[in-house]
Amino acid sequence: MGEMTKALVVGAGGGFERVSVTERPVPEPGFGEVTVRLRASSLNYHDFAVVSGMWGPPEERIPMSDGAGEVTAVGPGVADFALGDHVVSTFFPTWLDGRPEVVGFATVPGDGVDGYAREAITAPATAFTHAPAGWDHAEAATLTTAGLTAWRALHDDGRVKAGDTVLVQGSGGVSVFALQFAKMAGATVIATSSSDEKLSRLQALGADHLINYKQDAAWGETARKITGGRGVDHVIEVGGPGTLEQSMEATRTGGHISVIGILTGVAGSLQVVPALIRQLRLQGVLVGSRRQQQDMVRAIDANGMRPVIDSRYPLDALVEAFKHQESNRHFGKICLEM
Repeated sequence: MGEMTKALVVGAGGGFERVSVTERPVPEPGFGEVTVRLRASSLNYHDFAVVSGMWGPPEERIPMSDGAGEVTAVGPGVADFALGDHVVSTFFPTWLDGRPEVVGFATVPGDGVDGYAREAITAPATAFTHAPAGWDHAEAATLTTAGLTAWRALHDDGRVKAGDTVLVQGSGGVSVFALQFAKMAGATVIATSSSDEKLSRLQALGADHLINYKQDAAWGETARKITGGRGVDHVIEVGGPGTLEQSMEATRTGGHISVIGILTGVAGSLQVVPALIRQLRLQGVLVGSRRQQQDMVRAIDANGMRPVIDSRYPLDALVEAFKHQESNRHFGKICLEM
């Protein structure tokens, strides 16, 4: 059966008061499997929704979609990992390559199946990729959800190229990664935030233009003016219904809006006419494939970037970490360390 390992679980229906510590078995790896000593995870809005009870699990669940650590055992038939390799989990363990065919969260660790809020796991080797060289485990854990969402939105869906203009909203994990990946590709970045302090930090990361959307309700029009009236090429839309109208106002004819987040809610009225007149492409984005994650790691290794980590908490302080996330004071990623 293998040894037992410490794990955190959230009870059926979710809720911070239903988080408890337990033990789970770690089987020996079978064919095509590896055992990973997990060292870190990172918090996403999706994880918050599961653990807080917003989208609570139907049964007891080990939460957290992001996991990073080192390989401690390798089963037969595994060619791409060796003992001691640093690895990071994939959001969709069954979506290896090609077009998206996975619907919903049934296969997603920390939601449909048990996730990474534990100290060790045995899983198919295809549920992991190599981590970037020289990154610590908490840094690597930021890639599974937030990093890959930003990478896919810009590179696979948006085909970003040098000279493009990218608008990013706020200073959460996806937005900060999008800023970094856009600059890596040679794009101009317009960053929005409600905080001047956060805007100055976004500027330090390379943002070329800054808009405080609290002081400027017509920030879409402002963004368009910044581009000389042409409009931006790509918008990383994490707000959802409450920000989409201004995002469309900002976007050039034939431009691309990655619809990623629901921070302003899950429903609202969509102004169809601007989308038609400008022939905009609104693309829903739910993370990405293993192949896209491998491409992203290769790009990171080639460019030497590092993620922005707001804070690190021990695994047992999971609820405290989520309360910090809920306060919206963070900049970049909140991580857990095992």
